[in-house]
Amino acid sequence: MTELNGNWNYPTAVRMGVGRISELAEACKSLGMVRPLLVTDPGLASLPMVTDAIAANGDAGVPTRLFAEVRPNPLGGNVDDGLAVYRTGRHDGVIAFGGGSAMDVGKLIAFMAGQSRPLWDFEDVGDNWTRADPAGIGPIVAVPTTSGTGSEVGRAAVATEETSHTKKILFHPKMLPGIVICDPALVAGLPPNLTAWTGMDALAHCLEAYCAPGYHPMADGIAIEGLRLIHEWLPRAVSDGADLEARTHMMSAAAMGATAFQKGLGAIHSLSHPVGSVYDTHHGLTNAVFMPYALSFNRPAIENRMMDLARWLNLPATSFAAVLEWTLTLREQFDIAHTATELGVEPERLSELAEMAAADPTAPTNPVPVDAAAMLGMYEAAMAGRL
Repeated sequence: MTELNGNWNYPTAVRMGVGRISELAEACKSLGMVRPLLVTDPGLASLPMVTDAIAANGDAGVPTRLFAEVRPNPLGGNVDDGLAVYRTGRHDGVIAFGGGSAMDVGKLIAFMAGQSRPLWDFEDVGDNWTRADPAGIGPIVAVPTTSGTGSEVGRAAVATEETSHTKKILFHPKMLPGIVICDPALVAGLPPNLTAWTGMDALAHCLEAYCAPGYHPMADGIAIEGLRLIHEWLPRAVSDGADLEARTHMMSAAAMGATAFQKGLGAIHSLSHPVGSVYDTHHGLTNAVFMPYALSFNRPAIENRMMDLARWLNLPATSFAAVLEWTLTLREQFDIAHTATELGVEPERLSELAEMAAADPTAPTNPVPVDAAAMLGMYEAAMAGRL
């Protein structure tokens, strides 16, 4: 494990290694924080990893307040509530501590600290990000406690707009955390099901980034290596949460997926986002359910790429079918549902969900052009378990 320890700057400063949470106070100070707000979710708020971090910061002269009102699929209201705490407490930076939900809310609180316009004015559409006043955006230290979203290395965040039940992506370059502390020991206690679901999220990110159209060889290379790490280490991380070597490689794979998907995502996420916002399902689990149906739909455009991927992963056959079978085997191994029906999706809402999926910002970079009819077809296939 001593070799799995390092610092790198891509796309931001990352401190990777067991025990590196001890550097949190120093990281805050290096970004100019004097009174940070630690943003996490209710499940982590009372755990030693959070309480110890807050206590250690206090001992180091960095008094830190807690905000933990974050839903699993965060709402814009969560951001508004946290922003009120941030401003009332005169905080000067955010520690985004937890999984993707806490990470996204923390980043959005830091971003909105300098804005006078409402949150949704900065949805990632066109050049909306240029509306922001960059001067007041707070610095961010990110501390991931799952290995899935990779939000710790991202310049965007996702929140649900309450009135429309629509997940929206918000973007600004300064939303990228200034320092990331990846300590595999913080992930060691994650239960097997959450390890599997978040790992499948990382897989979806790498897979869709690799398949997205366009020329971006750097993103392709990062995605391929992320997929190799997931192929080799995700089953080990699920079967033995205390395997810190597996945990380290999965933390790297998650960050790699988020770095790669600046190239684009696709129908896996387009189908997943509406279901997550309407039914409040776990994002990684939902991605895993829709993954094979989106792959099958995209087969005409990605078959050659899947043949190359099968070769790089040393799968039993060099074919699209081998990659598809790998994803199906992982789902079976991790006891993940095969159909959208098992997620609670209602047949009478499929048309509504299809319209939402077609309008999702991840849809335009799907390898095969998609519209509401195409999304409906994939939903229907997922409901029936038809590949």
